[in-house]
Order: sequence, then structure tokens, then C-alpha cells
Amino acid sequence: MRRIPISAMIGLFFTGLFLLSAVFAPWLAPYTMDEAPGGVWEPMSATYLLGTDSIGRDLLSRMIYGGRITIFVAACATAVSFGLGSVLGFLAATVGGWFDQVLSRFVDLLMAIPSLILALVILSVADVTLPVLILVIGLLDSTRVYRLARAVAVDITVMDYVEAARLRGEGQRWIIFHEILPNALSPLVAEMGLRFIFAILFISTLSFLGLGVQPPLADWGGIVKENAAGLGYGVAAALIPAMAIAALAISVNLVADWVLSRTTSLKGGRGG
Repeated sequence: MRRIPISAMIGLFFTGLFLLSAVFAPWLAPYTMDEAPGGVWEPMSATYLLGTDSIGRDLLSRMIYGGRITIFVAACATAVSFGLGSVLGFLAATVGGWFDQVLSRFVDLLMAIPSLILALVILSVADVTLPVLILVIGLLDSTRVYRLARAVAVDITVMDYVEAARLRGEGQRWIIFHEILPNALSPLVAEMGLRFIFAILFISTLSFLGLGVQPPLADWGGIVKENAAGLGYGVAAALIPAMAIAALAISVNLVADWVLSRTTSLKGGRGG
């Protein structure tokens, strides 16, 4: 930790700031999510630090609560995608044969369809709730995790220590969780940061298009949509959540890059 680079320090600071604001949202927000104490698109002031939105709600309070929902949905979707994609990728690499071929071709089929279009089709006929959003984003994103996990696992399964585990009678579960997973953590950790960023952008895009987080709840993409008309009048209310999305994406990416460099160097040191 004493040798942590400045970029990682910045990433950790802002990532921690966003996470803390999400956890303690009810205590940090000056008003409730739907309370409208001011006028329409009031400018920044001592009363309203970020101004008000299109119907007079405090934008700072909306941002805090919206960040809570955005981060929650993105984190849960990332957990679903990695839990499903990595296990299936490792399993396909270790089992091989027809199981690997069938599963890989099915994943290729899903990846051939643009994720946003497929999500819009599913959500247009489904009841759009937070669990549904988490499952849709997680399942669609698990295809990318599957491809990475399988590619990494294919290289690891031919190593001597994996062959030794098979010869002493270890099962698939042992090989996946005790032999493959520890040696595949470096690329997976870096990919987890990218998938988390993708989930944030995905949920924000869906909300902007009207098929994401539904009122009375709000997320950053929905706040952009609510205040987009203000840009024509010189009101910057829609730019604030957009900047928050960019700041969170950059900070998480900085942390992921640092973790990747740390795990790679530690792994190389043990190997030497």
C-alpha cells in the first residue's frame, strides 16, 4: 500500500466516495428523492448545491439516491455475470467435448445480437423491475465473461499441476475452484472492473430510453432524461449525472488497472 500510485489513489478515493454516498444516502441527502421544495431548474445556491431539476426537486438529493440505485443494480448485475460466466467458462474448458462446443456456440449466438437491442426487446415485454433489470444485464454480460474465463482456463488446464490434480483423483469442482480460479484471478479482476463500468453505462442507457429504472425510483440515466430539455435553455442539470457516470467509470477503471498490476506482479514473484 505504501507504493500505491497516484492514479490508483485517485481512483480509490472517488470510488470510495461514491460507495459511501450510496450506502449513507438517507443521511447525506438534504431532501427525499421525490420532494420538490424549489422552483423549476433553479441555479446552484447555498440552499440547493446542485440546483433543482425539471419539476423543482433538489438535484443533489436526486443524485445521491440515483447513485445508490445505479451502483446497486450495476454491482448485482456484475455479480450475476461473473458468477455465471466464469463458472460456465471454467466448466466448458475442463469438460471439453460436446459440452464445450454446444455452450460456446450458444454464447456466440447471443453475442452476435447487439446487447442493447436484445435487452430492449426483452424489457419491452417484461415487467421492468430492479430484479428483472439485474438478471437481464447480468445474463447478457455473462457471455463476455464466459469467453474470457474459457480462454484463460483452456491455457491453465494443460499445466502440469492440473494434470497432477487429475491423476490423484480430484473432481471437476476441485480443479475449477482450487487450481484454475486462483491462477485466473488477474485477468478476471481487471475484467470485473470493466464489466461493472459496462453495467453502469448499460443501465443508464436503458433508463434514458425509458426501459430502465422506473419512477418513483431514479438512477443517473433517468435523471439525464428528465433534464435533457433544459440543455436548450442553458440549464446544465442533465450534465451533472453524465459527469458522475464518467467520474465513476474512470475511478473504477483506475482501481482495476492497479489491482491487475499488483496481482500480476505477485503471481510472477511466486513463480520465480
